[in-house]
Amino acid sequence: MNSEVLILYSRKGCCLCEALEKKLSNINLNDLNPSLELSIVDIDSEKVSTEIQRKYTYEVPIMVLYSKKLLRRIELPRVSPRLKEDLLLSWIQRNLNLFLKLS
Repeated sequence: MNSEVLILYSRKGCCLCEALEKKLSNINLNDLNPSLELSIVDIDSEKVSTEIQRKYTYEVPIMVLYSKKLLRRIELPRVSPRLKEDLLLSWIQRNLNLFLKLS
């Protein structure tokens, strides 16, 4: 299991969420350094804390990098829905590098 996780806060029926979820599922997050584990979280799930629901309910889709090792998380900037999968992978790597540099 990876120590770094990419969390996608999403909502069923949201076209932007579903498009980003599909792109993330199609790219190989193991190609990143370090590799990431993808966790897709339905913001409307009963398992999601009230705090997270309140924070992101009008913001989905939101991607958050979480380091289990460092116990830190950082919300990523919004990504263009038009970004192709290969560019999305590069964009995630740049943000991952920044996240690790700041940690």
